[in-house]
Amino acid sequence: MKQFKTFAIAAVLTMGMVQMANAQKVAHINFEEVVANMPETLKLQADLEKLGKTYGDEITTAQKALKAKIDKYTAEEISKTAAQNEERIKEVQEDQGKIQQLQQVAQQELQQKEKAALDPIIKKAQEAIKAVAKEKSIVYVLDAKALIVLEGEDLLPAVKTSLGIQ
Repeated sequence: MKQFKTFAIAAVLTMGMVQMANAQKVAHINFEEVVANMPETLKLQADLEKLGKTYGDEITTAQKALKAKIDKYTAEEISKTAAQNEERIKEVQEDQGKIQQLQQVAQQELQQKEKAALDPIIKKAQEAIKAVAKEKSIVYVLDAKALIVLEGEDLLPAVKTSLGIQ
């Protein structure tokens, strides 16, 4: 009976230590840095910059045309009737509205393209983190930006290697 008690105590202590060891398998990673350094993200940024420049050029061209129209209408203001000048003011206001609408559409499209392209990139990064954590028998992975003390294992180097990021 005494041996059974000793065995039971040893078993309880062993299980407690195993649970403690499992509870301590926590690591951290800067998720934002992983995503930012992925080749897909870098390509996305370049594509968005190119598209943004295209929109920017289009908007700048429209603004220059509007300025030329305003300058012309201002120079001819004296030789035109009040009704003609009012019609021209409305025309200028409509053109300004079109430019603002173009700016809004450009911004919305850029945001939509970024979100649509980022979703699979984020998923790929999450899968890589899960794979590295599983390989290292890590139970919890926390985002390093939310932590005050970073004493656990940093998975960033292993995940970067897994994703082929230098």
